[in-house]
Amino acid sequence: MSLQSIMDSAENAPARRRRRRWLGCLPFLVVIGLLVAGGFYLNRHRELLPAPPLSEGCEVDTADGVVDLSVAQMGFAGTISAVAISRNLPERAVTISLATAMQESRLENLPAGDRDSIGLFQQRPSQGWGTPAQISDPVYSTNKFLDKLVKIPGYAQLPLTVAAQDVQHSGYPDAYAQHETDATTLAGALTGRLPAAMNCTVNGVGTATAGAVSSDGLQPGATAVAQALSKEFGRTVKPVAAAPAAPAGAASGSASASSSASAPPQGLDLSVSTQHGWAVAQWAVAHCQQLHISAVSYGGKSWHSGRDSAKGWQTAPPSSSVRITVAG
Repeated sequence: MSLQSIMDSAENAPARRRRRRWLGCLPFLVVIGLLVAGGFYLNRHRELLPAPPLSEGCEVDTADGVVDLSVAQMGFAGTISAVAISRNLPERAVTISLATAMQESRLENLPAGDRDSIGLFQQRPSQGWGTPAQISDPVYSTNKFLDKLVKIPGYAQLPLTVAAQDVQHSGYPDAYAQHETDATTLAGALTGRLPAAMNCTVNGVGTATAGAVSSDGLQPGATAVAQALSKEFGRTVKPVAAAPAAPAGAASGSASASSSASAPPQGLDLSVSTQHGWAVAQWAVAHCQQLHISAVSYGGKSWHSGRDSAKGWQTAPPSSSVRITVAG
């Protein structure tokens, strides 16, 4: 091979190696380019991204303090308050009951506990509190607790630990005191003394089971809410069918408005005294997932489930009745 040929080969070799390395990087550069372009596009169109799930839970926020509970725990707290209201008992009875349940079960309807203890208040069938099935019912167990509490002379003026211990006969009577502040905060909201003080944030409430409309003109979901209200609040509330709203933009007397007016109602209007209006409204929010409640309005405020629930109670047209809307 001539010297000139060798020199020509040497000059050409680096160019070929550089070209091969560049071509080997091409797939990698294409991927990077696509990722950059995709990121830029999604940044400009963020509505295409799925919303992250909400952190579910309930909160009472008052001047007395802040208490955070799960949705299920707040539901049981609402039940305890409702049962006390149905018996026309003072707020102090609610505070004592809540503090006791917070100590005994962490406001959970436990299927078992120490020895044969059951339920919110860890009551024992062997000690005459009732059958296991009865004690597992939060309304029954709350009533049994209150039956004994109201028999204690001057219970509302007693230290909370003394009143609770006279009912429970616990091996740790002083333990109830640690929950008194939180129980007082909860009671202020759940009895309705402090309006719109409790909010639950939820990702969704599901939908009520479809079925025939009742003789009262209620769909099954609204009937379930009415039955729960009657069981927990007694005669404090009087549910009636809520007329469905006409579609947005529908003119009065139009075909669409007429169709909406004849559709089965999706919720309830509750005739409630001013004294208990906010207690019922906040009870409904606390039971939103259990009873598939998607919206509650009362007293110029409204609450909505889903992502709107994170906003809490919002300004709404004034209303003298509590309106509960059931999903589905």
